[in-house]
Amino acid sequence: MPIMQDSRDADMLGRRTDGSTVRRPLSPHLQVYDMLQMSSAMSIAGRITGVAWSVGVLLLVWWLVAAAAGPRAFAQVQWFLGSWLGLLILVGMTGAAWFHTLNGIRHLAWDAGHGYEIPTMYRSGWTVLIATAVLTVLTWLVAIIAWA
Repeated sequence: MPIMQDSRDADMLGRRTDGSTVRRPLSPHLQVYDMLQMSSAMSIAGRITGVAWSVGVLLLVWWLVAAAAGPRAFAQVQWFLGSWLGLLILVGMTGAAWFHTLNGIRHLAWDAGHGYEIPTMYRSGWTVLIATAVLTVLTWLVAIIAWA
């Protein structure tokens, strides 16, 4: 058995059923991935927008509970949502909604076996990013016009 240079090496050693030692394989982790690569960046952003959606659901629940609790509670929530922080959160939630939806459609295409080529994957990634920005702005323009 080789001499261990690092105490973490002990975690990588195992024994077969016959008693002989074997080195366990290492799984790649964050340090091996290029975070600026389209596939990695879009995957991470998809997870982040999924978490943002969870926060958005809590915001929706707060709004609904306040509406059921009465005019004073509802007015407090409406005040917060109308503040600069509330509007920033709502715009962010709109962007997260569009990104998560469009990236989900991209994944559906992959599930159907389309878009695995590297140039196609980059093109679809940029399409998702640009469409997210455009649809977020359009959503807010329509909302502002409807409120006016």
